[in-house]
Amino acid sequence: MNQTYSSYTTDDHKVWRLLFERQLEKLPSLASKDYLAGIEKAGFVASHIPDFEKELNPRLVALTGWSVVGVPGLVPIREFFELMAARQFPASTWLRSRDQLEYLEEPDMFHDTFGHVPLLTNQAFCDFLAEFSKISLKYIEDETAIKMMQRLYWYTVEFGLVRENNELRIYGGGILSSSGESEYSLHSNIPERVPFTIEEIIATEIKIDEYQKKYFIIDSYEQLFHSLSEFEKVLEQQLLVCQ
Repeated sequence: MNQTYSSYTTDDHKVWRLLFERQLEKLPSLASKDYLAGIEKAGFVASHIPDFEKELNPRLVALTGWSVVGVPGLVPIREFFELMAARQFPASTWLRSRDQLEYLEEPDMFHDTFGHVPLLTNQAFCDFLAEFSKISLKYIEDETAIKMMQRLYWYTVEFGLVRENNELRIYGGGILSSSGESEYSLHSNIPERVPFTIEEIIATEIKIDEYQKKYFIIDSYEQLFHSLSEFEKVLEQQLLVCQ
């Protein structure tokens, strides 16, 4: 599916501006430096929704070899991983309305692009996504493996924290695109914030309808990439136990 850019209305662009400016007021003191640099590298601006083909993809391809492909919404898990293994990030093309600013039942274009795309300018993070997807495709028929894949993706790509210069920063797109959780994840005394470990992540249930109760902290995006060999070993061990 292509992004039919001409279908976006004037109000769609105004909603994008509202969301974009609201988050950028908060994120300089909260977000990973690589994510913040990625906003500029990707060419994101407040004035209009990014055009995948004309503006965004030429920049990403030149930087990391990735591109963004438009999808109507959530895609089947096999298709999702096939796209990412081919270094194509699936992004919804529909944008929330004004009465949906605070809560959505499924990811929209703002979540997918503003939340995730800036880090597609970081090579180590991109390599993690591609290799993780290749591993996932090897085990895609196994329900136990799928649950483990979902948890690793959830607590890193969607809700991960990174330590930079002895400070915690956000890199997970689910947090970065959320006005409320971006503050909560770093400053609330409610959730746990624990070091990144594969075994603890795959044992931790996902919370889809509330703010997270636990966040996992990486020290670098290279650490994230190199953790995949351990992830596959643990995955294989778990599958043997379940046989």
